[in-house]
Amino acid sequence: MIAQRPRGSAPVVRAQAEHLPFADDSFDAAMAVLTIHHWRDLAAGLGELRRVARQRVVVVMYEAEVNLRLWIIQDYLPEIVAGHARLLPPVADVVAALPRASVEAILVPRDCTDRMFGTLWARPEEYLEPEVRRATSVWDLLPPGAAERAVSQLRDDLASGRWDERHGHLRETPELDTGLRLVVASL
Repeated sequence: MIAQRPRGSAPVVRAQAEHLPFADDSFDAAMAVLTIHHWRDLAAGLGELRRVARQRVVVVMYEAEVNLRLWIIQDYLPEIVAGHARLLPPVADVVAALPRASVEAILVPRDCTDRMFGTLWARPEEYLEPEVRRATSVWDLLPPGAAERAVSQLRDDLASGRWDERHGHLRETPELDTGLRLVVASL
């Protein structure tokens, strides 16, 4: 991810969420975007965000119960269900760790330009592109052979029209709740 950043971007500090190399109250706000499912210790990471932020902590995360209902998972990658259920912390756990936190759904527009896993719900052809899959950790967490099987099955379903028979209505749906949640805590 660091190598993909545009030239002239803000400086990068490599660290673990559980041990941020900053003094207390270093920033007005601290943010974690689609990362907490990779942390070893959720409570420690959220504690570090609170420690370094003076005013606000923002977390963008997935709510597993909603995310796991996406067609790409249900129809093509059932292996994700067990893994994600274990990796994605409950929203309630994040809210409990952050004082005065609010939660709202982030609806994903059909034409979202970010090509992460949960944004391609109306553009299934993009899952066939290797560079799209390489940019999302979900594909790396699959058991051997699962990604190849899923992509082959999706390619066949797109070619035969089966995908459109089941999910074609999504191509006209303006936005969808894919499970993205915005958690904001005022400190």
